[in-house]
Amino acid sequence: QVQLVESGGGSVQPGGSLRLSCVASGRISSIYDMAWHRQVPGFERELVAEITRGGTTNYAAAVKGRFTISRDNAKGAVYLQMNSLKSEDAAKYYCTVEGREWSDDGVPSVYRSWGQGTQVTVSS
Repeated sequence: QVQLVESGGGSVQPGGSLRLSCVASGRISSIYDMAWHRQVPGFERELVAEITRGGTTNYAAAVKGRFTISRDNAKGAVYLQMNSLKSEDAAKYYCTVEGREWSDDGVPSVYRSWGQGTQVTVSS
C-alpha cells in the first residue's frame, strides 16, 4: 500500500483557480488508478476526476471543462488543476489511489488508499 499527502487547498474567489497536489509514498510502483473525490457536510462523497495508469481520464459532469487531472508516475503524484471555480466547488477534496499487490504465493489483491483531505473554499 501507499500513504498519501494532499496539498494546495485554500480560499479563492469565484472564477479563481487552485492546483491540488497529492504525493504517494511507499510502493508507488504498485499504483494503477488515481482519483480525486470531494465531500461537503450533509452530501454524499462525489467522484470528481480519475485517471488510469495509461492516462485515460474521466470527469464528473459538474467539473468537466473546468478541471484537469494529471499524474506523474515517477513521483507517484496526481494533480487537479481547478479553473473557473464556483461556490458549488467548495468542499474537502480527497486523493484516492487504487493499486495491485501480489502475495508470496502469487495471489493478487487490490488496495485503495485515501489521503486526509485538503479544504477548498470559494467565497466572494
